[in-house]
Amino acid sequence: MTRSREAWLRFLATRVVGMAVDAAVIGFAYLCAFALRFDFQEPTSLGGWATVARSYVVVCAVHLVSLLVFGCYRLAWRRIRGSELPQYIGAMMFACGVLTLMRYFLPNVTLSHIRPPYSITVISFFLGTIGVVGVRVLWRVYWTSRVREDELLERNVKHFDDAVARRFLAGKTVMVTGAGGSIGSEIVRQVAAAGAKRILMVERGENALYEINRRMNDPRCVPLMYDVNDRGKMDALFAAEKPEVVLHAAAYKHVPMVEMNPEEGWRNNTEATKLLAELSAAHGVRRFVLISTDKAVNPLSVMGKTKLAAEQSIMALNNSSTPPLPHSPTHPLPHSPTSFCAVRFGNVFGSSGSVVPLFREQIEKRQPITVTHPDMKRYFMTIEEAVSLVLQAASRDERAIYTLDMGEPVRILDLAEGMIEQAGYRPYVDIPIVFTGVRPGEKLFEELDVSERSCYKTDMAKIYITKGV
Repeated sequence: MTRSREAWLRFLATRVVGMAVDAAVIGFAYLCAFALRFDFQEPTSLGGWATVARSYVVVCAVHLVSLLVFGCYRLAWRRIRGSELPQYIGAMMFACGVLTLMRYFLPNVTLSHIRPPYSITVISFFLGTIGVVGVRVLWRVYWTSRVREDELLERNVKHFDDAVARRFLAGKTVMVTGAGGSIGSEIVRQVAAAGAKRILMVERGENALYEINRRMNDPRCVPLMYDVNDRGKMDALFAAEKPEVVLHAAAYKHVPMVEMNPEEGWRNNTEATKLLAELSAAHGVRRFVLISTDKAVNPLSVMGKTKLAAEQSIMALNNSSTPPLPHSPTHPLPHSPTSFCAVRFGNVFGSSGSVVPLFREQIEKRQPITVTHPDMKRYFMTIEEAVSLVLQAASRDERAIYTLDMGEPVRILDLAEGMIEQAGYRPYVDIPIVFTGVRPGEKLFEELDVSERSCYKTDMAKIYITKGV
């Protein structure tokens, strides 16, 4: 069975359930109307409760047909909005009008089982409308409170004990590059929460730097509009601020864009990392952490190759007995060698430039969802998970490349379908999914292996040390 056919069958099943709930709500409203009209006594003048029960069949049928004609069953309950209320009110008013006309044109009392009294019709209109709209609003409130996009990862989001990272970062001056990006801004937030004395937020994008500075609103956070490739300015910054920890998140990460601009990708991802690492060694930084990627494992893309080269450049500094001193007017004093490490992980769920914001935008505009290949899979973590593990790795002593255990990979097609359904639409029915083909540099599957063949397990959950580097 195709996914499109399955989607239609699920849609029909949910709508049948919805109609059954509406039938129950309308029945309860109709019963309450009689109770109110006859002071909670049996309406003997109309033939008693047996006649009321028979007339309910007609009343229910008229209401359900009205709701169907007005398109109310095309709308998912969990996405009901104020702009859609006129459809429901209009459908209930139309049903009220039909029942009123039936009463007028069928005056014979023997037809009382299909012609409810005018007063009952009016009372049940108000009660039924409140009930039909009310159950949908309540369902939306319930759904909104319990559903999060990160549940689409098909695993439980982990919360880690950050006591070790807090002890390591407390009271220190920490430099965060790429501080305005998705990962960089979360690093800033968690470093501040860990009790850092001063946080140097290095970011060359004005808007991104403005946003993170506005959100933090913390005197410990210093916004610095610097380009990490500017040796002179970065050298002066290291000399003036004397950071003890550098968390290097600044990088180009969009595979197709770096594929089309390889020179800039190499300059920003590789050369800038090497420059910052050399400055860190020269100025006595205690720990340098490179935020790397699973795309550096057997890289196919230019982006992956630039990140692998960046990893190799800092590992070479670990193996050097004398840290290289860049040409600098500051002439730093002798110091203990800086400890360099890199942390590899896969996609960050919801980060800028990833598929999640793209899918979200396409769904909001009711545009077709673009998926490169039906079998493409990626590893995902939430931003909070990834950064928490990065800071734990930073607090360790190994001069190594760490790999984060990200669980099982998620099929991008499943992610797209889940996001459409969470938004209250039907995949392939309300919003189509189209396949655009694998782009240059992309793999169907990333190679983030944490087995004993590739990694050593550490005493920290989800953190492994990569072999052979």
